[in-house]
Amino acid sequence: MELYDFVVKNNVGENVSLSEFKGKVLLIVNTATGCGFTPQYKGLQELYEKYKPEGFTVLDFPCNQFGHQAPGDDAEINSFCTLKYNTTFPRFAKVDVNGDNASPLFKYLKKQTCGFLGSRIKWNFTKFIVSRDGRVVKRFAPMTAPEKIEDDIKLLL
Repeated sequence: MELYDFVVKNNVGENVSLSEFKGKVLLIVNTATGCGFTPQYKGLQELYEKYKPEGFTVLDFPCNQFGHQAPGDDAEINSFCTLKYNTTFPRFAKVDVNGDNASPLFKYLKKQTCGFLGSRIKWNFTKFIVSRDGRVVKRFAPMTAPEKIEDDIKLLL
């Protein structure tokens, strides 16, 4: 199985094949609306706007597994992000990233890279950068600000 074989639900419950993003550089992030890292939405949006014309996109997967910091439903989360941070990148349905109910996509991403705690995701705003050919290139810790990832993005574009 490769990245583009996955089908995920968007924030309105529709199936989306990741094959729709084939040929783009991706930054896949598990997010939360009530986290100390939530202001990273601003930096994610800035990267998205700056590099979208070159084939870059951010894929946002809200997650409520860490301190229950994404308590709203998908509509509430989307409203918060668009109103507070003016985000326009694709947002998906809330997922689990660890444990028995972990999203198959995040199981795959974790298998491709390892973080500080092995394959387990430590917290919200863990980021995975994916090359145009669907290869998971690197994993970034939650505290890594989006602007610190810019050089990695430019190398892949």
